[in-house]
Amino acid sequence: MLSIRSALLFLIGSTIVSGVLFSGCSTAKKSVKPPPDTAGMSQKKMRQEVVNYALQYIGSSYKPAGKSPKTGFDCSGFTSFVLKQFDVTVSPASAAQSKEGKPVKLNAVQPGDLIIFGRNSKDIQHVALVVERNRDGIICVHSTTSQGVVRQNVSTSTYWKPLILGARDVISP
Repeated sequence: MLSIRSALLFLIGSTIVSGVLFSGCSTAKKSVKPPPDTAGMSQKKMRQEVVNYALQYIGSSYKPAGKSPKTGFDCSGFTSFVLKQFDVTVSPASAAQSKEGKPVKLNAVQPGDLIIFGRNSKDIQHVALVVERNRDGIICVHSTTSQGVVRQNVSTSTYWKPLILGARDVISP
């Protein structure tokens, strides 16, 4: 027969073990709100919803050729995944995205536009989604090889700024 002390130690040990096994060890990401229904929504509101949706993925991991939050994203896989949720179809390849939609001047980019990066138009290396343009520069959300999905001011980045080639509006009709 177990003593009361032995029984208590058993219960405490069992509670600790089950707590370790069933909590805090999950690799699941935070829950992501589904995109809203954009029918009848103004273009300005839809652009903000695209950005809000994209920002939920900050912290997602980078994966070469990745197109899914379950496995990770590369840069163009991330932008195409986010835009697809709003029925905006773009290629999952950054070189193709650099030609889609309409060109936009950098001083006129809006939330949801794409910033294209590379050495020249034949060497496209990266794409990012505009969060906002303000007096400090162009803030983007993008999937980087070193940090995964991040929010960053690409206008002040010593790495990204020299690589900015232009911008594309893929949302406007």
